[in-house]
Amino acid sequence: MLQISLLREKPEFVIERLAVKNFDAKELVHLILSIDEDRRKIQNEQDGLLNQQNTLAKQVGDLYKSGQKAEADDLKNKSTALKASSQELGEKLALTEQQLHQELVKLPNLPSELVPPGKTPEDNEVVHQEGAIPKLPADAKPHWELTSKYDIIDFELGVKLTGAGFPVYKGKGARLQRALINYFLDKATEAGFREIQPPILVNRDSGYGTGQLPDKDSQMYHVQLDDFYLIPTAEVPVTNIYRDVIVKSEELPVKMCAYTPCFRREAGSYGKDVRGLNRLHQFDKVEIVQIQHPEKSYETLDAMVEHVSGLLRSLQLPFRILRLCGGDMSFASALTYDFEVFSAAQQKWLEVSSVSNFESFQSNRMKLRYRSGTDKPVLAHTLNGSALALPRIVAALLENNQTADGVIMPDAIRSYTGFDKIN
Repeated sequence: MLQISLLREKPEFVIERLAVKNFDAKELVHLILSIDEDRRKIQNEQDGLLNQQNTLAKQVGDLYKSGQKAEADDLKNKSTALKASSQELGEKLALTEQQLHQELVKLPNLPSELVPPGKTPEDNEVVHQEGAIPKLPADAKPHWELTSKYDIIDFELGVKLTGAGFPVYKGKGARLQRALINYFLDKATEAGFREIQPPILVNRDSGYGTGQLPDKDSQMYHVQLDDFYLIPTAEVPVTNIYRDVIVKSEELPVKMCAYTPCFRREAGSYGKDVRGLNRLHQFDKVEIVQIQHPEKSYETLDAMVEHVSGLLRSLQLPFRILRLCGGDMSFASALTYDFEVFSAAQQKWLEVSSVSNFESFQSNRMKLRYRSGTDKPVLAHTLNGSALALPRIVAALLENNQTADGVIMPDAIRSYTGFDKIN
């Protein structure tokens, strides 16, 4: 959530920056400022009444002490009337503050100055690419045929049990999932991230805290009876651990990682681009999260990008890094780098990670602050990244490493899988 002070001081700047995200903020910003002006008027009026009540209370006490009961009773009645008026203003103030909050949360985060303009994924900037693109024989198979051939992932059985987008992993397919999860967690731990095992259901406050609500309400699975949401990413529960917390400056950065299943409705997804593992409603992912000092958050973002790069190098997957344009960024992000691996049988790039700096957007919603000594608490910056999401990693590993004798596992994960080949 943007700070109201920024909107008061630089409304045109906010409108201009949000235009980079193709978000027309003019009407909403002016509405917010109008509500805020009303709120401040009510607050000032209430403060004035409270001051009058305090003054009258002192006068009443003095009059009673001096034996002037009639005068004291008269002032006491005036004080009671002021108290009733003050209570009415308090109720009005609470409603106005609620209205202000409801409108403020509709504004996306401001994009960083590094964000390129653009409206679609085609406008994203490729900032890095490495690794040789595999050359497969003409009879190479896409991963959904390989998984059927070796009986390691059953998409039809998932449809029977739940529906499309909920595959069943079997045999070496299940072991590969477990191996990758453990490998990614171990690498995160080696990099200084503390492992967390969070709930996969969160309350509404957690969804608001990291910016999924109200923006992505329709894309989340909602357990209506309990008003819980299945998490779309471990970012939500892990970052919310520090909701309403003041961290000591010397404790920064806070580095956490977590494996969770993730759930996304992906409404409207269809066609060849969602075949097999390309787009699922339930998938496994290891997430890395950091809470950092504002002056160091972009340095930290670069380090997180390098961490994800190292994982992909170790898996010997060709990959590229894209700086997302304004139109392709998430609601809460200030700057995002996407990672894509090349799927040789499909001849296309597949997104496997997003690494983002949210600056103070999430922390303002969560009241996540840090304090240096006795100084006033300041909003921290939050960052997160996929390290990594499994489905498309598995798709690329199967397709890129297929041979006539089976699918060869990368050296880095053989001690985790317990096998060198799927055949």
